[in-house]
Amino acid sequence: MDSGQSVGRDGMRIAVYAFDGATMFHLAVPQMVFDEVARQGLAGWTTVLFSDQEGEVTTAEGYRLGKVEGPEAAEAADVVVVPSWFDDGRLPSDSLRQVLQGAHGRGVPILGLCLGAIPVADAGLLAGRRAVTHWQAFDSLAGRHPDIALDQSVLYIDHGDVLTSAGTASALDACLHLVRARLGAEAANQVARSLVIAPHREGGQAQYIERPVPSRSTDDPISRLLEWALGHLVEPLTIDLLAAQAHLSRRTFVRAFRAATGTTPAAWIRARRLDAARRLLETTDLSIEQVAADCGFGNAVTLRQNFAAAFSTTPTEYRRRFDVRAEKAP
Repeated sequence: MDSGQSVGRDGMRIAVYAFDGATMFHLAVPQMVFDEVARQGLAGWTTVLFSDQEGEVTTAEGYRLGKVEGPEAAEAADVVVVPSWFDDGRLPSDSLRQVLQGAHGRGVPILGLCLGAIPVADAGLLAGRRAVTHWQAFDSLAGRHPDIALDQSVLYIDHGDVLTSAGTASALDACLHLVRARLGAEAANQVARSLVIAPHREGGQAQYIERPVPSRSTDDPISRLLEWALGHLVEPLTIDLLAAQAHLSRRTFVRAFRAATGTTPAAWIRARRLDAARRLLETTDLSIEQVAADCGFGNAVTLRQNFAAAFSTTPTEYRRRFDVRAEKAP
């Protein structure tokens, strides 16, 4: 989300839309991730369930949840989340449409996770923009909103004011992305470690790949290569060098790498170097030039260019906002 927003490091209220027939998993994902922020003492974030009217909702598994707040609960929210939607893709109620449009009009970020992108689109918040949803809903959503550029090759798309994500597990990535954008990489990593989930899958990663989580088997050359590369980011990691390290031909390596990670070797290495740079900016007082060298960017200019392209900010500004040492100072 927009890293320029002031809300996030301290208190933030997240309103999650609940409806009859929603699955427990879809409802739990944003609550699990965002509530962990508070449980870890990282910030005073709270979540609340709301629906078209106050009362109870019955989940797809048959559980009755209450007390669920009414739509007015979203009026005081700093983020509004639609975690899923009905499988038949029905139109949203006037109440939900008004909640989404009203919140968006107040500058409140909207998250449409998985099929939750459908009511967000129906509320007119994605017109003329890129978006993603579960791949099974692409054709129906495209037919209903031909002005939306649906991208089936990504896990999530963040416009700052509106974020959409792909399938069910991608909601975890999108929610961690919000934590990272508001609280920094170290906080997101701490939440991910506590929940035992991947700390960062790129938004640009494919929605589904041959092996979503690379095997840790010692017989897997790509898994071994990924582990090796993380310890050698400072080196010039060309495709030919990586292929040789994996003991594969260049063509076989590129194909196997994309099958295992859903992205290219260059994009994966760049993302890991940026991850390392963010951690150093948050936790050390190393100069920008030294951070660039330690992470394999070579010089500060290259780091700044990649940092700006990825995060729309500078390394210096990022450090100012997310320096964890400043928070611990007496």
